[in-house]
Amino acid sequence: MNTEKPEEFYERLRVQLEDSSKWPSNYLYKFIVLTDKEKIRQVHNVFDNTGAVIDSKQSKNGKYTSLSITVNLKNPGEVIAKYKAVGMIEGVISL
Repeated sequence: MNTEKPEEFYERLRVQLEDSSKWPSNYLYKFIVLTDKEKIRQVHNVFDNTGAVIDSKQSKNGKYTSLSITVNLKNPGEVIAKYKAVGMIEGVISL
């Protein structure tokens, strides 16, 4: 079980992103969501008007949908803000 607090996770992610990429940069998000049009729409809405490229693929039995989202962002803070926004949507798993 992961006992790390979200603030600690995001701060570690911020440092890793600063060290590993030049900004602005493309970033690839991967999410898994129950195949529910409303949940998928909510994830799409987080990336509206960002120029994001969103690929979706249903699982073999159709119960889940994976979303791969590539978007150009200005800095690690924007990456984390999108994770937090998607994290507010119930039932979405970030990979």
